[in-house]
Amino acid sequence: MNGLPISGQRRGHRGTGPLALMLGALLLVVTACGGGGGSGEDDGDKNRGKDATKVENVASVAVVTILPKDNANGVATTGALKVSAAKGRLTTVTVQDDKGNPVEGRLAEGGGAWEPLQHLAGATRYKVHAIAEDADGRESAKDITFTTLVPKNTFIGTYTPEDGSTVGVGMPVSINFSRGITDPEAVEKAITVTADPAVPVEGHWFGNDRLDFRPEKYWAAGTKVSVKLNLDGVEGRPGVYGKQAKTVSFTIGRSQVSTVDASAKTMKVVRDGKQIKNIPITAGAPATTTYNGQMVISEKYEVTRMNGATVGFGGEYDIKDVPHAMRLSTSGTFVHGNYWASSGTFGSANVSHGCVGLRDIRGGGDNGTPSAWFYNSSIIGDVVVVKNSKDKQIAPDNGLNGWNMSWSEWTA
Repeated sequence: MNGLPISGQRRGHRGTGPLALMLGALLLVVTACGGGGGSGEDDGDKNRGKDATKVENVASVAVVTILPKDNANGVATTGALKVSAAKGRLTTVTVQDDKGNPVEGRLAEGGGAWEPLQHLAGATRYKVHAIAEDADGRESAKDITFTTLVPKNTFIGTYTPEDGSTVGVGMPVSINFSRGITDPEAVEKAITVTADPAVPVEGHWFGNDRLDFRPEKYWAAGTKVSVKLNLDGVEGRPGVYGKQAKTVSFTIGRSQVSTVDASAKTMKVVRDGKQIKNIPITAGAPATTTYNGQMVISEKYEVTRMNGATVGFGGEYDIKDVPHAMRLSTSGTFVHGNYWASSGTFGSANVSHGCVGLRDIRGGGDNGTPSAWFYNSSIIGDVVVVKNSKDKQIAPDNGLNGWNMSWSEWTA
């Protein structure tokens, strides 16, 4: 007999016998005790994973508080917005109006509180977003919106020079307010004047309704000046709020400073440091002398009317067509053309009622006279200095003439 088939039958019999069944059962038991289908984790690993998840899911203990309350209306424009953090520190605070304009603020040392650096605008909706972080680095956030009050009484500032203008080196920024201001610090803080090239610029109040800004010395030719009026929402006096948000820019042109010697009866015109003209003039008569001091041209009229009754001289004169007139003071001092005096008067006699007169002809225009030349050569903001007159120095608030104050007086 051939033994191969028998051998095969025996091998097949062993694969289905009782021993194979026992080995299979044992293998199943071992596999079940291995746990997790071959993940390699033991019970300790699984428990540690559960503990870590619990730690990660613990809420931050930091608490953010924002005043005013969410959706508050009629909120004051100063002193009402406050952000603070307890059991943590503030890491982010953003405040924006409904147009996306940000409100700058200051974070206290340690991050416990935040406050705005500026007032808020009136009748404006704001959004506040704040985040605080606790000692374990977990964050807590809060968001609110609120709307500021609608002012019943408002004020604005009327400013000079005009936006986009080119002016002389003596031109201050002068702002006249429509209501008397009782909180000048708040109003002045809301106005920023910057220059390029940079130079310190300071403000000075004349009474309670006028604020002027200037540098210590005349502006440098070519300087670019920017004025930001952020008055919207400023409480200038109890219950009266600013209603103005505007930026004004102007440029300083060439330098021109003209010096009138009332005794010598001449005017020397100096441009960019060089004398370009010496003009005979007539100044104030002995009974009506011309003020001394530094004066800034604030208005120009090719022809204007001058009536003595408007400046305290009664009916002494009323000239309806004074040519080439440029205002130097609020009280009525001008440098202007004079066609009614003889040509020999200029450079030899002082006959005016306090103005500086230059030879001219009737009608104004570009007529080739000294007055026409000076008018055409001058711009708003140019300086005219009067000296050697038998009169007092002009008051700094009589026109745009704050240059007659020392820097220490101006900044006091």
